[in-house]
Amino acid sequence: MPFECADPQSDESPQAGEAPGATALRLAEAKARAVARRFPQALVIGSDQVASCEGLRLDKPGNHENARRQLTVLSGKRAQFDTAVVLLDTASGKLGARLVGCAVTFRTVGAQQIESYLRQEQPYDCAGSAKVEGLGITLIERIETEDPTSLIGLPLIALTELLAHAGAPVLG
Repeated sequence: MPFECADPQSDESPQAGEAPGATALRLAEAKARAVARRFPQALVIGSDQVASCEGLRLDKPGNHENARRQLTVLSGKRAQFDTAVVLLDTASGKLGARLVGCAVTFRTVGAQQIESYLRQEQPYDCAGSAKVEGLGITLIERIETEDPTSLIGLPLIALTELLAHAGAPVLG
């Protein structure tokens, strides 16, 4: 299906006391609505992912030091990645949303492995600093989810369902 990517330029700050899944859903919708203003007759997709481990929210690290801290925390632990996808029909105003959870068990890794990974991958724009579609997969021991594409930030199984419900099935 033909598509265009558009930067929503939205604030991704969590609200006080907001659960990770609620944050992901709110931000996915906010992104879709921000982009919808530029595309009045379109199906607009918004997506967001929030990672957490033992009650600690793991946002996009932004830099090397923050990524090192996140991966040190994640070493040998299980984290939750909540990924939301929203489909907004700008012509009708109808909105569909799905939240897909993904539990990720990280391998126990040392400081040298973390540094090597960060030098090579530089995952500073990825929640939890683990870019699974690249070398981040080497940090992971196990992934549990109904939609494996959710871990890369866009749950395609859920999106396919939303598109079909909106009258735009992927396979026609």
